[in-house]
Amino acid sequence: MAAETALLEVGVMFAALGIVGFLAGRLDLSPIPFYILAGIALNQSVLGAVGLPAVSNGEFVGIGAELGIVFLLFFLGLEFNLDRLLADRRRIGTAGVIDLGVNFGVGLVVGWVLFGRPLPALLIAGVVYVSSSAIITKSLLDLGWIANPESSPLLGVLVFEDLVVAVYLAVVTALVAGGGDVGAAARTIGVAFAFIALLLVLVAAGTALFERLLDTPSSEYFILRAVGVTVFLAGAALAVGVSEAVAAFFVGMAFSSTEYVHDLETALASIRDVFAAVFFFWIGLVTDPFVVVEAAGVIAVLVTVTAPAKLLSGFYGGRTYALDDRRSLRVGLAMTTRGEFSLIIAAVALTGAGGTLPVETARTIYAAAVGYVLVMSALGTTLMGASDRFERLLPTRA
Repeated sequence: MAAETALLEVGVMFAALGIVGFLAGRLDLSPIPFYILAGIALNQSVLGAVGLPAVSNGEFVGIGAELGIVFLLFFLGLEFNLDRLLADRRRIGTAGVIDLGVNFGVGLVVGWVLFGRPLPALLIAGVVYVSSSAIITKSLLDLGWIANPESSPLLGVLVFEDLVVAVYLAVVTALVAGGGDVGAAARTIGVAFAFIALLLVLVAAGTALFERLLDTPSSEYFILRAVGVTVFLAGAALAVGVSEAVAAFFVGMAFSSTEYVHDLETALASIRDVFAAVFFFWIGLVTDPFVVVEAAGVIAVLVTVTAPAKLLSGFYGGRTYALDDRRSLRVGLAMTTRGEFSLIIAAVALTGAGGTLPVETARTIYAAAVGYVLVMSALGTTLMGASDRFERLLPTRA
């Protein structure tokens, strides 16, 4: 009976995604906010509160959400080969440092003003610093920006952020757990970077291996081999403390050096889109709108202060790539989007309730982070879709 119920819930989820996706298409809007709202409408906090059966955050939905991140970042890697990454390393570093300095710094100040303690300030800084690789990648693909010049600083800064977050999460998790085990955090960071180094070697030297792996006349075996390698390495990365998004990105870069890039994009596009929808639905599913309302004041402060900061840092990140004002503005608009990593940090904060963090503080940070992601994910995708309207506001240069 449990399996039957679980299958029914998954069916309800996909039916809801199909309906809101159709609605978004008719309105010519990004489907991402619609997917998130569908998750909120069907979650335990909304339907369950009035005694109706709701969709639970079950194992399938959780793993499906992870797969959505994996395939979105895999496609990102297909567009960003190792030669391009190395050639852009100086500009990536410059744009990434601007992004880190502005947004992490603003987060620390806001967190200190709101809570008056260093650990809550550090958590808030992480929440507002990191943009959503998954949501931005999906929007780049939907809007056709992936082949445009503005994609280079966007992808470069996202990679920079993901690497910074790998270190940040190791440190902040140790601090929130209590005792501040610096040795454990250092070991976690060391293992994470060793795994990333291994992935880089695979990307640099594994082209021939990947060519042979994909050399099959069977479309079935082709898909299974590509998915097998990608999901296995993403799962292994997550197991050793590295973001599955970073691993999937590097695997995509490894495949980008083969002659099968177009075949991969054609064969896996539908899988990517299905699980991406599940990921956005999951964001809504774990969002309790009633808890978010309680932290509305904190959320309003975070959005008001950090959205302009991210827009500004993204704009100047685009300028480091010698982009014009219009394309630099697109970079800033896209980078305002927050998502999966901010939710992970919110969960970390909740584990410290009653220990390293006062219960009320932990709950407020969690609720504020969830509400912040909800607002910023919708705001970021909307700004990207309406970028032409903002571009017209830019002063005309002679």
